[in-house]
Amino acid sequence: MSPALDERDRIRAAMDRILAGSPEHSTGALTIVALAQEAQVPRNALTQRHLDLRNDFYDRVRERGQTPDAEKRLRKQIVKLKELRTADAEELAQLREDVQGLVRTVNQLALENQQLRTELTAPRGRLRVLPGLPQPPAPRGPTG
Repeated sequence: MSPALDERDRIRAAMDRILAGSPEHSTGALTIVALAQEAQVPRNALTQRHLDLRNDFYDRVRERGQTPDAEKRLRKQIVKLKELRTADAEELAQLREDVQGLVRTVNQLALENQQLRTELTAPRGRLRVLPGLPQPPAPRGPTG
C-alpha cells in the first residue's frame, strides 16, 4: 500500500494541532502513536517512511521546554530500575554474608560431629560409677 500523497502535510498539520493543545483525532499525548492517530496515518509512516518528521516533532516538543511522553516514561523506568538494582545489590551482599556464616556453622558442626564419632569409638575407660547411686538390679534367669 503506497502512502497518501498528502501524508506529509497531514502529519505537519497534526503536529501543529497537538503542540497547540487542540487535537481532533487523538488524546494529544506527545507521542508518535498520538501523532499518527492525529494525522490519521499508520504509525509506521512516522517510524519508517518519515523519520525526519518524527525527529522534527520531538525537536519541537523539546523546544517548547516539554519532554515527550515516551521519554518521560523511559526516565521513570530508569529510576525504577536503578532502585531495583540497588535493592538487589543490598540483598546480594546480605546473602553473601549469610553464606559465610552458614559455612562457618557447617564447619563447626562437622568438627563437633567428628569429635563425637571419635569419642564413640574410644575405649569406655573414662566412665565410672558414682558412689551412693543405687545399682540396678541384677537380671534374673529364666527360672526366676
